[in-house]
Parts: sequence; C-alpha cells; structure tokens
Amino acid sequence: MSFLFPFIFRVLARLPLPLLHNLGALAGWLAWLLSATYRRHMRANMAQAELGEVQAAAIAEAGKALLELPKIWLRPQHEVVARVVKVSAWELVEEAWASGRGILFLTPHLGCFEITAQYYAARKPMTALYRRPKQDWLAPLIEQGRGANLTLAPADLSGVRRLLKALKRGEAVGMLPDQVPGLGEGAWLPFFGRPAYTMTLAARLAETGATVLLAYAERLHYGAGYHLRLFPLTAPLTGDLVQRATQLNRELETLIRQCPEQYLWGYNRYKVPAGAAAPPDDAVAPAAGQGEGHRETP
Repeated sequence: MSFLFPFIFRVLARLPLPLLHNLGALAGWLAWLLSATYRRHMRANMAQAELGEVQAAAIAEAGKALLELPKIWLRPQHEVVARVVKVSAWELVEEAWASGRGILFLTPHLGCFEITAQYYAARKPMTALYRRPKQDWLAPLIEQGRGANLTLAPADLSGVRRLLKALKRGEAVGMLPDQVPGLGEGAWLPFFGRPAYTMTLAARLAETGATVLLAYAERLHYGAGYHLRLFPLTAPLTGDLVQRATQLNRELETLIRQCPEQYLWGYNRYKVPAGAAAPPDDAVAPAAGQGEGHRETP
C-alpha cells in the first residue's frame, strides 16, 4: 500500500483543475458522511465562530483543498503560479522590497494556502516553516514538491534560526499561524472567543522589524484559478509576546471572516497538545470580531 498513495497523487496532479475541484467537492461530502469526528469538529468550530450558515459550502471546499494539493506540489512551478489569475495589493510586497526589510507572510488554513508561498518563491527567495507529516509516504512528496521551490525550515530550534537568518537577510518567511504548535511552543489564547493553543513564533519573528503581511489565495469557481489577496496588519503589533500573539489571532479572525467557506473548519484547532495542561478557562465567550469593523475586500 505504501506505493499506492504516491501513485494516486501523481495521477491526480495531471488532471485538470476543474475536474480536481469537482472530485474534491464529492470527497469533502464523503469525508463528512463517513467521519463522525470530522463532523463534530467542523460543527463545533463553525458554531464557535457563529458561521454555521456556510457549512455546506465549507464541506465541499475542504475536499477541494485536499485534491488540489497534488497539482500544487508536483507540477512545474511556472504552471502552478500561472493558476494565480488575479493579485490584490501586491504593492505591499513591493514596498517591503523597497524598504530592504524581510517579509513575514502569515497564511492561515484559508483558500489554497499552499500556492501563496509558491507564487512569491517564483520571484524571490522564501523560507517556509515545515512540520514533517505523520504519514511517512507523504513526506517525500511534500519535500520534493514544495521543497523544490522553497527553503524548508523544520519546526525546531534549528528551523527557527533559519527563519531568523532569512528575515535578517531581507528575505521572506512563510508560515501557517493557526497551526497547533507542539508543547512549549505556544500559549492558550482566544481564537473566535475560545482558548486555542497558539504559536507565539510569528509574534517573535515580527521583532526583527520584518513587514508582516496576511495572505490567502481565494479558490475561484469552476476551477478558474486563484485570487491572491494580501493585507497589512490593521494596527502595529504592540505589548509583550502574549499580547502580540493575541492580536495576531484577532487579525486571523478578521481575515477568515472574509471567505469563511474556504477555511478548514474540520481542523482540530482547539486540541490540547500531548503533555500540555488544558486551558485554564475553557468557558465559551462571544466570538471575537462580532460587531467590529472588517476590512474591505479589494
């Protein structure tokens, strides 16, 4: 069986994107029907954010996110980046280049989060934080695909040093800031009104003076490609490490509310890392962002 999954991945990589997205929508519903755990996580997470009305769309989009990965990882870089048919606010990147500072791209599990780094890496060097997957067969595909165009930094102390050096050279760094970190690498902070174990690394890297940009690639209808959207922070990061990480969570909430159907709500964002104590107060609070102003969509 170890050879079968890589073979399937390589076959999927050759299919047209519209077909992959149609198959992905079916796969999303199949996963929903077959996995009670997946249904429980998605329902609870969307209810917490008060976004249950887009649940049906989110089920299909999650499947699309899965089946488009082979095409993003295994096809030539020029073919992949050509799938980005529209870019909003690229001038933010050019301003960062002109300043000579590094760029810290924060891309949550929203839209096609793999293609954002590939698009930038086709123009300038980028280092991405990388946590090796639990499935042994998947690691070579990621490392040979994603790693062909990006410098991968392992999620350990050596990787953190690599990220810091890249930023100090004025290069770009990319990470998934809503990924649950390992024990000792985060803090319990509010995310949509509920404590979530949150990485503090992004807030630490911002101390380098790098330009912090939020990014996601919206998946367009009928496999038409992707719209890369870039945003600055709504306010400069201030306070201590925990306060800055809390502010970044609020920024992510605002970003996710722009395109909630394309967020991976089935991801177990509120899990307790192995060996960690439960959050001190797991009481459900009103979801952050309710009643607040949101960004205009470019």
